[in-house]
Amino acid sequence: MTKPKVSGAEYLARALDAYGVTAAFFVPTILSRTLYEMEARTGIRRILTHGEKASVYMADGYARATGRPGVCMAQTVGAANLAAGLRDPFLGCSPVLALTGGPYHWSRGRDYYQEIEDFPLFKPVTKFSAQVTDARRLPDLLAYAFAAATSGKPGPVHLEVDGHSGEGVEDTETDAAIPAPGPVTVPRLRTRPTAESVAAAAAMLRAARRPVIVAGGGVRASGAGAELRALAERLNAPVATSLNAKDVLPADHPLNVGVPGLYSRASANHVLLEADLVLFAGSKAGSQVTLNWQVPPLATPVIHLDIDPAEIGRHYPDTLGVAADAKLGLAELADALAAHPGDSTSDNNAAWAQRAQDLTRSWREQWRELMASDQAPIRPERLSAELTEHLPDDALLVSDTGHSGMWTGGMVDLRRPGQGYIRAAGSLGWGLPAALGAQVAQPGRPVVLFTGDGGLWYHVGELETAARCQIPAVIVVNNNRSLNQEINVYTAAYGGSLHGRHSELWHFRETDFARVAESMGVLGLTVRKARDFEGALQQALASGRPAVIDVVTDLEALAPRGVTHPVQPAPPADPARPVD
Repeated sequence: MTKPKVSGAEYLARALDAYGVTAAFFVPTILSRTLYEMEARTGIRRILTHGEKASVYMADGYARATGRPGVCMAQTVGAANLAAGLRDPFLGCSPVLALTGGPYHWSRGRDYYQEIEDFPLFKPVTKFSAQVTDARRLPDLLAYAFAAATSGKPGPVHLEVDGHSGEGVEDTETDAAIPAPGPVTVPRLRTRPTAESVAAAAAMLRAARRPVIVAGGGVRASGAGAELRALAERLNAPVATSLNAKDVLPADHPLNVGVPGLYSRASANHVLLEADLVLFAGSKAGSQVTLNWQVPPLATPVIHLDIDPAEIGRHYPDTLGVAADAKLGLAELADALAAHPGDSTSDNNAAWAQRAQDLTRSWREQWRELMASDQAPIRPERLSAELTEHLPDDALLVSDTGHSGMWTGGMVDLRRPGQGYIRAAGSLGWGLPAALGAQVAQPGRPVVLFTGDGGLWYHVGELETAARCQIPAVIVVNNNRSLNQEINVYTAAYGGSLHGRHSELWHFRETDFARVAESMGVLGLTVRKARDFEGALQQALASGRPAVIDVVTDLEALAPRGVTHPVQPAPPADPARPVD
């Protein structure tokens, strides 16, 4: 019996639907028949954006909010822009599927209008990139792309579909069956650690006098917050969270010392500088979370638990590796410690846990005055405190990079279990499109973006997308009319003091973003006094519309840099403990 055939366009639309995709972000013209089939046969939303990079960032925000692959698309002439946008989901380990058109088989290398060889651009920013030259290859390559994006360390993938707009595949046929419905999510597969690595790690944790856990994005991706907390409480060990894991342990938990590294809270760095053992869990232990491998120092003994064996021991020479999914690995470590009831690890670490709490309390006292300041223009520390106090219990806070990452990472507390956090991995301007993508992914959840005016300018046109598509994200703009993170750089360049026409390098015109927003159909609100922020946030959230809150802040306020020296000498070492 002959199998019924369907067009490549119908197959692609129905397969994406079966894999759990609920939205696609695109710049036309790409896969036009597929977009029609989405309307005719599926519930997938089609979000037309104003640029290829914005479409990637929306798909990235969607993916980070849900753990499901986000989909973005662009025709051949926009493929290079799409590849440039994939830098952030690649650095952020986010499962994004990029679909691009490609040269026709008869036009490749013939100086065809708008055509260059874009395919090589995707190799450094994807886990997997392939060319689909025929609809008969679409089923297996699409299935593998979803598997690669969500297996092991998540990341973006790419398919170049034959034809400038993908029509070479859309217009041919396949007799492959549509995949059975079932969302593809991170982690696709969970790997268990070996018994030997767990036993060795547990022995090190029992022997340590000042252990610290650094939780990374793998803990968040694995849904391992409960396992992290259980292990930390059994050990009575302080927990520092990377920016990618900021929401895995409530900020008011007594063992949470904050975000370490560059975009950090000083208390977290201080604790890590005094540690005699660090457990990196689901973290690449890269330069940002370790402040260029100074926090903790390279000589510190390390246990590295990661789903990607290639990351283990990559940076710290004295490393014991535990290759595993974070949820399973943390649970088995806790079980191994529980198997020794005579070893009261929690009691032995009580003084160390108290030391970490004292360092955290000292940090709060240091910043208390500025976080309560009524100064106008508003201090960003006070804006961060207002967000901490008034962010809804179930809100997802989205942060741009640079100062936005520093202020939210170091100053904003997420105290309620339902609050979440995602952030740019390095691309300024990511925030606005990513927040819109996250809101599309989770339409019933409040999504609040913290960005600066410098970040907003990158993709300000996507405010029109928010209005047209009725995406009710709230955009909080830390508007200091500048890129003031560069003050120190330009001060050094000018010989130690700013003079001459230095402002040409980092100042912007004063802009009323509330009026800009209103002109695009978005609710616009301006806040000049800190006490007015709460009302503006409540009004924006209650409106059910996309909203911009333009907060006029101090141009000279700089986010604190990461510290690399202890506050005072580390406390005396406890007597050595017996190790079973």
